[in-house]
Amino acid sequence: MQVRRSTAMLAGMLLLAVPVTASCGMSGLDAATNRDYTPAAGANDRDASVDVLGAVVVSAQKGSGTFLATFVNNDTTEDATVTGIGSAAGGTDLTVGDFAPITVPARGMDNLAGEGKAGIPVSGDFEAGDFLAMQITLGTGETVDMKVPVVPDDEQFDNEFQGLDTSGES
Repeated sequence: MQVRRSTAMLAGMLLLAVPVTASCGMSGLDAATNRDYTPAAGANDRDASVDVLGAVVVSAQKGSGTFLATFVNNDTTEDATVTGIGSAAGGTDLTVGDFAPITVPARGMDNLAGEGKAGIPVSGDFEAGDFLAMQITLGTGETVDMKVPVVPDDEQFDNEFQGLDTSGES
């Protein structure tokens, strides 16, 4: 009698444990734990020869802001260039300030918010909280389309973007 009760209890515990253990990594090759995820306010795109990471438009006032991102060159031998930044098809019309092509060294990076850099001014019909459909053009002819968040540059929020909107400076 004791053996039957122990066997029945063990079988019941195994029956309860199967759904729990089945959800622990056995859900396939595209499980959420296998995907890149960087918890940050900016948008990331890793589909082209140059990764666009942490892309944001920092805005201190409605209608203007500063585009910031980090460009990472995946080529180990050749430098890459970012030649254009603008509106993606179907997005808000944006006016992007002039900038020289951005050279990204082989297997290197260029951060538009880095030392001595001021980002790229952007203007249009947007404000903090919006997402802008933007297109980044590379020297290879590749384009990267992404939805870029507009984040506030406001001392009230005391956030990591405070003071980074240089669009109003001359």
